[in-house]
Parts: sequence; structure tokens; C-alpha cells
Amino acid sequence: MSSLDPAVTALLKDPTTLIPAVVQDSTTNEVLMLAYMNSESLALTLSTGRATYWSRSRNELWVKGATSGHFQKVISVALDCDGDALLLRVEQTGVACHTGERTCFHTPLALGK
Repeated sequence: MSSLDPAVTALLKDPTTLIPAVVQDSTTNEVLMLAYMNSESLALTLSTGRATYWSRSRNELWVKGATSGHFQKVISVALDCDGDALLLRVEQTGVACHTGERTCFHTPLALGK
């Protein structure tokens, strides 16, 4: 079990809860997905450079790409000003979405104007 550096833990609004993580392609700036991290998955991500998340549906840690081969090499991690959200900039291998799409945000919604 990996743990966060106390200095990082001190920056988090609530280190015991899940933290939304926006994942962005480091080259194109395209938003690829939204995932959730806990303190352990954040610590693993920071120490290994491989995006590791908390699966809410499976209730377990998962390394992005461990089963699909669509890994995310983490280039940078930033914490927002409130300490309750993360931005991961990654080099994406393959697609980011489990549906086979490049990004999870492939369903546009109409705006009523």
C-alpha cells in the first residue's frame, strides 16, 4: 500500500474521500476522461508515473490500461485551488474510453438557444 507524502496530504481538502481527476492529453489538450482517485491511487500515480484510479463500480484500484493495453503515462499532476480536484496531463496509448472512442466525451448535447 502506497501512501502520500504528508505535504501533499496537507494540500487535499479531504484526503479520505474520492477526488475527481480530469484527464487531458498532454499534446493535444483534449479532455480524455474523468476518473476518481483516492489517496492510495494518487500516491501510486505519483510514484510510478502510470495513471492509477479508484474504480467506483468495482470498488478497487485500477491501473489505466492494465487489461486493455491503453495505458496513460502521466506527464504532470496539478491540484486545483480548493484541494478537491486533480488535472492529469498524460500521454495516451490507444483510446481513453472503454467504449473504444478516443475520449469519453463523444456524446454532444444540444443547447436550447
